[in-house]
Amino acid sequence: MRLDKYLSQSGEYSRSEAGKLIRSGAVRVNGEPVRKPDTQIGPDAQVVLAGEVIGDNSLQYYLLHKPAGVLTAARDSRAQTVMDLVPENLRKRKVQPVGRLDKDTTGLLLLTNDGELAHFLLSPNRHVWKQYRATVTGQLTCADAEAFANGLPLSDFVTKPAKLTIVSSTPEESVGLVEVREGKFHQVKRMFAATGHEVTALHRHRFGPLTLPDDLPVGQCRPLTEDEIQALRQSVQTRKTDGTETGLSEGKG
Repeated sequence: MRLDKYLSQSGEYSRSEAGKLIRSGAVRVNGEPVRKPDTQIGPDAQVVLAGEVIGDNSLQYYLLHKPAGVLTAARDSRAQTVMDLVPENLRKRKVQPVGRLDKDTTGLLLLTNDGELAHFLLSPNRHVWKQYRATVTGQLTCADAEAFANGLPLSDFVTKPAKLTIVSSTPEESVGLVEVREGKFHQVKRMFAATGHEVTALHRHRFGPLTLPDDLPVGQCRPLTEDEIQALRQSVQTRKTDGTETGLSEGKG
């Protein structure tokens, strides 16, 4: 990898800024000063800038507590997006949301620049479960839970079996926990509408093995731990009939 690209992956510098630092003599590789930005470095090279070792941060994984009223999009000229909540150094690393939450939906949103992992997490064949807490109009009943479990026929498709756990239920308003393994447009809201309920609030609490931390403020993000990254990667592995696993490439994450 080129030295200037390696430095820019730290998220602190653009490619041109990294080049200027290298030409100034501020960067050492394996103890020796290097002044050419296009210098090729190997995977075991030690890169030091201003006395600090710079690691390979090419792949980034973050968890965001999405607030209501924010679009899940890279950019929008008229409305605030989740990327406006992300530190600039992450935007430089081309971190993007994995999947979408509706504008008025709150909760857990995964952000990464690991395109391969994102693809697998969104694949319906991987059966990655998502859990939502939904507040709805009307009284939820066992019949609603059974309808979710059987799969609901909507206008353009039939949903895969989902899990509905009733938390509270009154004639005026109910709260339920919904677990789905799909993520189609307005799906949870449409599923409740199909059973005669309007969603008034929706919050995603869980995405695969990730759970939204109670202490993560709304609108804030934090990096995933190594254990969380490995759990995510393991969640998209599938087994063939011969017992071997298929999934992500080796050496990533």
